[in-house]
Amino acid sequence: MTEKGEIDEGFYSRQLYVLGHEAMHRMGTVNVLIAGMRGLGVEIAKNVILSGVKSVTVQDECQAVWTDLSSQFFLKESHLGQNRATCSLQQLSALNPHVHVLAHPGPLDEDLILQFQVVVLTDSSLDDQKRFGELCHSHGIKFIVADTRGLCGQLFCDFGEEFEVLDQDGEMPASAMIQSVSKANPGVVFCTDDRKHGFPNGSKVFFSQVQGMTELNTIDPVEIKVRDSYSFSIGDTSAFSTYERGGVVTVVKQPCMLTFKPLSEALLDYQLLKMNDYGKESRHKTLHLAFQALHGFVKKEQRLPRPRSQSDADALLAIVGELNTVAQLEQLDEAAVRSLSYTAQGDLAPMNAFIGGLAAQEVIKACSRKFTPLQQWLYFDALECLPEDEDQLAECSFSEKGTRYDGQIAVFGSAFQDKLEMQKYFLVGAGAIGCELLKNFALIGLGAGEEGHITVTDMDFIEKSNLNRQFLFRSQDIGKPKSDVAAKAVREMNPGMKITAHQNRLDADSEGVYDYNFFIGLDGVAAALDNVEARVYLDGRCVQHQKPLLEGGTLGCQGHTLAVVPHLTKSYGPGTSSSNEAIPLCTLKNFPHRIEHTLQWARDQFEGLFKQTPENVNLFLRDVGFVERTLGLGDAEALETLAGVWSSLKDMGSGGQRPTSWEDCVSWARCKWETLYNNDIRQLLHCFPPEEVTSAGLPFWSGSKRCPHPLTFDPSNTTHMGYVEAAANLYGLIYGIKGTRDWAAIRRILEKVQVPSFTPKSSVKIHLTDKEMDEEKEKERDDAEKAQLEELKGKLASPSLKSSAMQMYPTDFEKDDDSNFHMDYIVAASNLRAENYDIPAADRHQSKRIAGRIIPAIATTTAAVAGLMCLELYKLVQGHQKISSYRTTYMYLASPHIVFSQPCQPQHFEVAGKKYTLWDDFLVEGRRAGQQEMTLRDLFKYIKDQYSLSVCGLYYGAAMLYTGQEERLDLSVSDVVKMVTKKDIPPHKKMLELISSFAEDEDCESVPPIRYVLL
Repeated sequence: MTEKGEIDEGFYSRQLYVLGHEAMHRMGTVNVLIAGMRGLGVEIAKNVILSGVKSVTVQDECQAVWTDLSSQFFLKESHLGQNRATCSLQQLSALNPHVHVLAHPGPLDEDLILQFQVVVLTDSSLDDQKRFGELCHSHGIKFIVADTRGLCGQLFCDFGEEFEVLDQDGEMPASAMIQSVSKANPGVVFCTDDRKHGFPNGSKVFFSQVQGMTELNTIDPVEIKVRDSYSFSIGDTSAFSTYERGGVVTVVKQPCMLTFKPLSEALLDYQLLKMNDYGKESRHKTLHLAFQALHGFVKKEQRLPRPRSQSDADALLAIVGELNTVAQLEQLDEAAVRSLSYTAQGDLAPMNAFIGGLAAQEVIKACSRKFTPLQQWLYFDALECLPEDEDQLAECSFSEKGTRYDGQIAVFGSAFQDKLEMQKYFLVGAGAIGCELLKNFALIGLGAGEEGHITVTDMDFIEKSNLNRQFLFRSQDIGKPKSDVAAKAVREMNPGMKITAHQNRLDADSEGVYDYNFFIGLDGVAAALDNVEARVYLDGRCVQHQKPLLEGGTLGCQGHTLAVVPHLTKSYGPGTSSSNEAIPLCTLKNFPHRIEHTLQWARDQFEGLFKQTPENVNLFLRDVGFVERTLGLGDAEALETLAGVWSSLKDMGSGGQRPTSWEDCVSWARCKWETLYNNDIRQLLHCFPPEEVTSAGLPFWSGSKRCPHPLTFDPSNTTHMGYVEAAANLYGLIYGIKGTRDWAAIRRILEKVQVPSFTPKSSVKIHLTDKEMDEEKEKERDDAEKAQLEELKGKLASPSLKSSAMQMYPTDFEKDDDSNFHMDYIVAASNLRAENYDIPAADRHQSKRIAGRIIPAIATTTAAVAGLMCLELYKLVQGHQKISSYRTTYMYLASPHIVFSQPCQPQHFEVAGKKYTLWDDFLVEGRRAGQQEMTLRDLFKYIKDQYSLSVCGLYYGAAMLYTGQEERLDLSVSDVVKMVTKKDIPPHKKMLELISSFAEDEDCESVPPIRYVLL
C-alpha cells in the first residue's frame, strides 16, 4: 500500500490476480508479529512482507550461531554473536517499500502481543504457545504456531471463536449462458451446450441480461436444484413473461463463519488434524504427540535430543508413551518418533521453505479473510529423505563443526554434506521458483565445493512486477538480467557458491552451448519454467542424457512438484494441449459471448494493425522474394497481406492508408472506430436480422449467439475517445509520427474528419462455423479477386514505390508499461465490442490478466514448491532407488489441500519379446578408441551382436537414412546423415538420435532409440 492507501499495481500485479483489490486493502490495515528469527521465522517474514500487510515486527532475543546459517538466508558469518532480529531488519525492510518492518530484540510478553492483529510463533516452547495462545484467543488476535525439527514440521491456526471467511476459494464466481427458461413451477433453466454450468446443487444464483422474462433480472438470488450438467430448476416462473433470448446466470459466493479452539483445547482434538500424505495417517497422529513430547524433553534436559542418540530417542519414546495413555492412539509410529529424535537438532532450509510458505499463506488468510484457513493442525514429514540404508548413517559424523552447514549435518552427516558440495547442477529459469531454488541451493551448499558448480540460465530481464515474489531482486535491479542478479545475490548469501549465469533461452538454438558434453557433465537439472513447451523440451534432453530432473510450477495458490528419476519414474512427458481452449475464429469474428472473446479479438486487432502489417512492409522492402512467397500462401491470405502492404506504402491522398501527419492518424482511428463498431455490426445484422430464425424455426440470435447493436460515436464518451487516442497514437508510432494525449486537441481534429457513409451489402458472406471459413479459403477465387491480385502484384512491382518508401516500426505488445497505449487500446477496443454485444465490460486490471495471459502468482506457493523440490533433491543426491521414497505433490494452499503421491513408473513396451522403457536406449560410440567412424554396415552389425536385433529401417528425425539401399552400407553414419538431410552436422552435435525398425518386430510402435555418439 502507498501512504494514501492505494495499491501499487505495478509491484503487486501478479499477486492481485490471486487476492484481488478488496482483500489487499484489508491486508493493508493489519499489523503482524513474527516471533523467532531462525530459518523458519525469516521465511515466514519474507513471504508476509512481500504480500503487503501494513507492518511486520520480527521478535527474537537470541544471538546468531553457526547452526542458523543453515537456513537463515539474511544472516552472514559476520552476524554471529549478534541479535538475529536486528541483523535481519535491513534485508527484510528492503523486500517491500510499502510495508513497515521493525525489529524487537527484547522478550515476548503480553504487552507486545496485544499491539498486533496477527501473531506467529516459531521456535517457541509449548508453555509459551499455550499462554500466548489463550491471550490471543481471548482478545480476538489471530494466532499461528509454526515449527520444524529436522525433517518434521508442524503448523497450527487459531483465528478465534468467530472468523468470517468472505471468499472460500478465491475463484471467479461460476457463470453460464442461458439457452432458455421454462414458464413453470418450478421453472427450468437450460444453459448453452458449449460448456457445463458446473454449479453446485443448492447454491444461489442471480440473473442478468435476460430478454423477455425480465423479472429474472430483478429477483433476489435464488437457490437452485441441479438437474444435469446443462440445466437446473429454480422457483415458480409460471407468472413471469415469456423468455425470448440471452441472459447470464451467475453463482453468488456465500461467506461462511468458522470457529476455532484455543491451542490448549485443540491439542486434545484429533479431528482437527489435516491429513496430507494419506499413507501416513498414523505417523501424523504420532507426530502430534511427539512434538508435545519434544517440548517435554527440552523442558527437562534444557536441550534437544542429540543426533543419532539411542538413549535420547528411548527417552522421547517413553514420553510419547505416557502421553498416549490419555490420547489412546491405536497405533504409534515408533520409528517416526526415533527419527524425529535423531534429527531434531537439524535445521533444514527446504523444510523451512515449505512450512514457511504454508504458514505465511495462513497469515494472508487471517489478514484478508480470503480463502479457507487451516482447521487447525497440520503435520508434515520428509523422513524418506534419510538414507534408504540405515547403516550409512552409523558411519557418519553428525557433530557440530562450526560451519554454516551444521544444521544440515545434524540430520544427514558430514559425508552427505561433502557429496552435496560436489554436485554439478543446471537450473533453467531464475524467476520466482528459480530465485527460491537458488536460495535453497546456497543454504544447503549445493555445488559449493571445489568440484561443484551450478549453471543458471534465464533470458529475461527484471521488471517491477517481478519484485513482489522474486525476492532476490530489488528496485535498483530493474532492467538487469535475472540470472546475473540472482547469481550475485546467492553468492552474498553463501560466498562458497560456484555459479555461472547465462542469458540463453533453452531450445534447439542453444544446443551449441548446452551440448552433449555439457549434459554428460551434470549430476542433475532443475526446471523453474513457466510454460509447458520449455518443460517438455528440457525433459526430453534429460531423458536423452539420462539425467534426473526436478520440476515444479505454480498457478496462484496451486502448485505441483515432480522428480524425474532415470529408470525409476516416468518422465514429465510430451506436452498435452494447452488448458486455454482455443476460441473458434467465427466466435471471435462475429459471435462473441464472453469478455475473453472480445479481449482476444482486441489482441488480434492489435497484432494485425500494429505488428504484422508493419513487419510485412519491412519484409517487402528488403526481401525481393516476399511477393512470390506470399502468393504461395493461397489467394485469400495473399490478397489480404499484399493489400495491407500496398495501402501502408501509399499515403492517404493517393488512396492508401499511410499518414503524413498527426491529423491523418486521428482521422484513421476515427474511421476505424466507425468500421469496427458500427459498419461491421450493421453488415452482420443485414445478413442476420434480429428476428432471423434457423431452418428448424428457432431464433437465430439465441443461446451463445448474442444479437449485437451498432454504436454511434460520441466524443464525450470516455471509452470512445480512449479508443481514438490509443489507436491514433499507436498508428502514428508505426510510421514515426508523434501523437498527443490532449483530448481537447484530438476533439478539434475530430470535428473536421469526414467519415465515409456505409450501406450494407447483400453479397457479403458471413461464416457461421470455422469449417465454413476453411472451406471458403480453399475455394477457387473468382475472376474479380484474381484480377485484384494481379493488379496488386503490378503496383508492388513499381520501382518508384520501393524507392520512395520508408521502413515502418512494428510494435510488440507489452502489457506492463502503462505509458505505451497498448493496454489503453486493448481495454477500449474490447469494451466497445463488448458493448456491441451486451457483454459486461472488464476493467483494466481484469483485461490485462486475460489479454496479457498473465499467470497469477504469490510468493507463498512459490516458496512451498521450491522447498519440496529441494527435499526431492536430497533423495537424488543420495541416490535413492526405491520409488516409494519419492513424492509427487499437488497443492492448493487456498484450502489448504495438499496431496503427496508416489511417482508413476515408466510404461513398458516390447520389442521382439523383450521389455523396455523410455529410459532404455542402444548407446553406440561411433568412433571408438580414436578409430575411423563406423559405417552403416558396422552399426547394424553392432546392434545385431549386442542386442540380437536386425535393423531393416533407419531414420533421423523425418529423414529416411536406410530402407534397404545397399550403396549406403559402406558410408559412415554421419556421411549418410549429411547426404540424406543435405546439411552438415553442427560441430556441437555429438550425439545423433536414430530410430530403427527391426526385422524381428517391424510392427512395434515404440523402440529404444540408437544414441550414436560422435566424440
